[in-house]
Amino acid sequence: MATPGSSEWLDLVQEDIIEPDRRIIDPHHHLWESVSMWGRYVLEDLWNDTQSGHNIEKTVFIDCRSNYRMDAPEHMRPIGETEFVASVAAESAKDDEKATIAAIVSHANMTLGDSVEEVLSAHEEAGNGLFRGIRHAGPHDTTGTLTNRGSRQPCPYTRADFQAGVRRLGQLGYTYDTWHFYHQNQEYFELAKAVPETTMILDHFGTPLGVGAYAGRQEEIFEQWKADIADIAQCPNVHAKLGGMAMPDNGFGWDKNPTPPTSDEFAEAQRRYYLHTIECFGPHRCMFESNFPVDRLSISYHVLWNGLKKIVNDFTEEEKDQMFYGTAARVYRI
Repeated sequence: MATPGSSEWLDLVQEDIIEPDRRIIDPHHHLWESVSMWGRYVLEDLWNDTQSGHNIEKTVFIDCRSNYRMDAPEHMRPIGETEFVASVAAESAKDDEKATIAAIVSHANMTLGDSVEEVLSAHEEAGNGLFRGIRHAGPHDTTGTLTNRGSRQPCPYTRADFQAGVRRLGQLGYTYDTWHFYHQNQEYFELAKAVPETTMILDHFGTPLGVGAYAGRQEEIFEQWKADIADIAQCPNVHAKLGGMAMPDNGFGWDKNPTPPTSDEFAEAQRRYYLHTIECFGPHRCMFESNFPVDRLSISYHVLWNGLKKIVNDFTEEEKDQMFYGTAARVYRI
C-alpha cells in the first residue's frame, strides 16, 4: 500500500478540474527548506500543487518556524523566516505562468506588548514590501493527545501583555492570524472583543478535534463549536479562513486509508462546518485556504479545491469570488 500523504498515494485519486478559470488566492501555505514533520516543501513543491489544474494566481505564506535566525536574540529569531520567504517570493515573481507568493505573515511574540514594534520593523525591512502581519498561535491541550503541537502552556489570549501586542499590530496596520483548538474559541472571542482595531483571521475553523481524548465526540464537539463560531462572528474585526479541516487532528481518518478521499467524500464530510461558518461571517469575511502541505497528509491539492468549489456551488458568482479571491486580497492587501 502506498504511504498516506505520499505523492504515490495522492495520485491514486485524479479528477477533472471544476471551474478551472476561477481566480484563486491561496491565503495559507507553508515552506520548509529542511525536512519538517510534514516533509520538505519548497517553491518547486508549491508550484507542483498550484499548477495541478486550478487557477491559483497568488499565495500567502504563513509562519511555520522555518529558517529562524537561531544565533539571534530569541525575540528576533523569526526575522530569518521573513528573509527566507522574501527571497523565495522574489523567485516566484519571475514566472508569470505560475503562482506568486504575494504576502508574508510571520511570527512575533505578542507578549512583548508595545515593544513588539522593534520586531515588526525588522520584519518590514526583511520582507521587501510583502510583510503583512503576524501569526502567534495559541494551541493549548493537556490531554496528551496532540504531543507534536499542543502546548501545555496556558492559552495567552486573555493576557494583558498579549492583548497589548495584538492591539499594536492593528495600530500599525498589520493583521493577526492564529490557530488553536475548539475549546479555546471563547478565549479567542474575548481577545477579539478586546482589540477591535486589529484585523484578525481565525485559521482552520478553530480546529474541532476528533482524535485521542476527543475521538468519538464529534457530534458533541460540533454543537459547542457551532455556538462558539456564531459568537466570534459577532466581532466585525474577525475574518474566517476556511480550510485546515483535513488535518489528521480533526479525526476524519483519511490519513489512514488505502486511498485519499474524492472531492465528493471531502465535501460530504465537511460541508456543515463550511456552510455554518459562511452563514455566520458572510462570504465577504471568509476566504478558502489550502493549509498545504499539512493537509496534504489527507488529500491532494487539486481534489481539495474541487471539494471547496462543490461546497459553495449554489452561492452567487460574486459571493464565490469573494471567498476564493476578494476577501484574501483585501485583508492581506494583495
